[in-house]
Amino acid sequence: MAEDRFKIAIVGSGPGGMTAAAHASRKGLSHVLLEGEAHLSNTIYRYQKGKHVMAEPEVLPLHKECPLGFEAGTRENILQVWNDGVAAAEANVAHSKEVKAIGGERGDFTIDLASGEQVKAEFVVLAIGTAGNPRRLGVPGSEHPRIQYQLDDPKEYEDETIVVVGAGDAAIENAIGLAAQNTVIIVNRRDEFNRAKQGNLDGITRAIDDGTIECMYSASANRVEAPEGAEKPLVFVLDTPDGEAEVPCDRIIARLGGIPPRRFVESCGVKFPNDDPASVPAVSPQYESNVPGLYIIGALAGYPLIKQCMNQGYEVVEYIEGNPVEPADEPLLREKFKCLPDIPSVDAALTMIIDTVPLLSGLTPLQLREFLLDSTVIAPPPKQPVFKHNDYTNTFFSILHGEVHIQIDPDDPTQVITLGPGQFFGEMSLISGRRRNATVLAGKDCALIETPRRSMNKLINSVESVKRTIDEEFLRRAIQQNIAPDANAEDLAELARTATIEKFKSGEELFHEGDVGDSLHMIRVGSVTVSRQIGDHEVVLSYLPAGNYVGEMALVSDAPRSATVRAAVATETVRLEGSTFKTVMSRSEALRRQVEETFQERVERSVEMESQPESGNVISFLVQQGLGEATDVLLIDESLCVRCDYCEKACADTHGGTSRLDREAGPTFAQVHVPTSCRHCEHPHCMKECPPDAIHRAANGEVFIADNCIGCGNCQRNCPYGVIQMAQTQPWRSHLWSWLFLGAGNMPGENTGAKAGKGTGEKKAVKCDMCKDLPGGPACVRACPTGAALRVKPEEFLSLSR
Repeated sequence: MAEDRFKIAIVGSGPGGMTAAAHASRKGLSHVLLEGEAHLSNTIYRYQKGKHVMAEPEVLPLHKECPLGFEAGTRENILQVWNDGVAAAEANVAHSKEVKAIGGERGDFTIDLASGEQVKAEFVVLAIGTAGNPRRLGVPGSEHPRIQYQLDDPKEYEDETIVVVGAGDAAIENAIGLAAQNTVIIVNRRDEFNRAKQGNLDGITRAIDDGTIECMYSASANRVEAPEGAEKPLVFVLDTPDGEAEVPCDRIIARLGGIPPRRFVESCGVKFPNDDPASVPAVSPQYESNVPGLYIIGALAGYPLIKQCMNQGYEVVEYIEGNPVEPADEPLLREKFKCLPDIPSVDAALTMIIDTVPLLSGLTPLQLREFLLDSTVIAPPPKQPVFKHNDYTNTFFSILHGEVHIQIDPDDPTQVITLGPGQFFGEMSLISGRRRNATVLAGKDCALIETPRRSMNKLINSVESVKRTIDEEFLRRAIQQNIAPDANAEDLAELARTATIEKFKSGEELFHEGDVGDSLHMIRVGSVTVSRQIGDHEVVLSYLPAGNYVGEMALVSDAPRSATVRAAVATETVRLEGSTFKTVMSRSEALRRQVEETFQERVERSVEMESQPESGNVISFLVQQGLGEATDVLLIDESLCVRCDYCEKACADTHGGTSRLDREAGPTFAQVHVPTSCRHCEHPHCMKECPPDAIHRAANGEVFIADNCIGCGNCQRNCPYGVIQMAQTQPWRSHLWSWLFLGAGNMPGENTGAKAGKGTGEKKAVKCDMCKDLPGGPACVRACPTGAALRVKPEEFLSLSR
């Protein structure tokens, strides 16, 4: 570092920082790149050896004038390309120069180094990222020396049992790298890898499918024990949907992402938008912070992907020079806003969104741009349905301007709620996985942002303010729609203030018979069973899926709980505090009447079910078969079935020669048989980790596999009920009777082609799609000569059991 005063001082030599330095050098600007390590790009340098680095996001190009190249490849090759590029650009790099403090503002910054040196600069670019501040497990025992937060070389470990914690790219890559010579278990606190790049997603699902890696889904750290004399030095205790699980292991590698180095950044005078530890500094569209002349780019600004960082490194130098430059994602975003002719520019659109939509106001402009790349902007004409009641879609909508009209009662079109600019809708189905519970019509001047479920969940999981806002609004709307539709705003606010979201594992009790009735639970995700102790047997009285509530009986009668309520599957509820609910109920005649009617219905049902305990046994049996998460299931009444197999034959004739059900397979109880056929789960397991995104849910709830299936088999292995098979595609052979009675296949004399692959013999995934394209409904049911085959929704279990 020959001099100590520069026009631009760049702190951090990651992809953004080194690009900025190389570009500044090519423009002949006085600059210095300050790096605390003896090498460039410490984050990439510390990637595990041999790691394949992907060029994400695919849709985003690099600026044509970007001084450094980047293509997907190994860590080693990419570092070499960058080292050569920085050298060729003759960038002024100062290694082993750790920055301790930054003071001043535009034109007069002072940078203090750990060595005691000082550097003066007119402008400062912070490109330090977050990788140096890893999140910790934060549970008892997590300070053990065999718990680490970084993996340099997977080959250093051999014949160990290693638990990798995390669901992001780093965790996946570590797990795959270690699996060649170790026993690897990856712990994902969610039920899918929704934060991973597609290539990593494909890799981890293949490894899980072929048994190379074991995955524990929906699991979280509880504590770490180090028992003396045990075979393994650690026991990792996890909370899982089935209770605590103990995993003996040699070491734990936790890859939980990084936390912004907030204390250091704030010491530079930079402000954060809120107190959330994961929040990032607010910067302008030109990456300038609230400190004039101090710019922030890369992961620290909320844009963690390499191409994004490199583009920003090029752009920030142009901005410092006062040159207008179009961000690399500008053409993509401009195309999205074409349906809004009154918006003059992308910047104007982003400003409007931040000013209009409170849900998204906590995002920085950079985070918002990334969010919009995954979303679609639509402007439906007035009265056009955005979605309809009972549709099975799960996208999320934010209102940019205009209004929408929500018809909350399909039988009463006069019951309408109007939402305007800044509000959102669609969160009910996004969270519960159930059908749309209302019809939404576009109003005047309607413009919406429609966001896919995967992208919305990613935002909810990464931005606390978004999760909090959606949860708060969900509470209010769910209370209004499911319990107190006539309650005024004050009463709703009072109920929502005392409401909490609670989670229950499969089989866990919400409350027990005989308990004091201190609350009411509204089921938000999952389902429950209601049972009573009769003699020495527990009898199931009913089954209730998401959208129902339980616990009102004790509140109305002031008696102890009259039944035990258990989660049939992993379940979330909204718990309303009892005394507050009673107070609101005393003020609302409509609410009191509704709750008392529900109470009376359940008393009558309880009396009926107690006299027919075998009916409760049927419900219990169905729940044990996993039907607690089903939305539609095929059942067979064994007392009527004559074993003709017409159901299977009709299914095969309707679907290119391959039946999607196995009548004989599956358990039977009290003449109710559950054949091997798709349950069309509320949160379909088969949809997770489908590389071509070939599995969809139709508007009527049918989960089906589209023609772009590549035959990878992920869905077959992810389905816990064995209802998906990999079948060779066969020529379409239809039968006269199936054409006559089912409308399936070709009419006599019509040219017959091949179905799904034109008879090539390639294997693709096949499963029941409820004959969604046949107007008469499922062929299996229509073909049954005795009426034994039934399509049943879980809500109908009670009537079926009778």
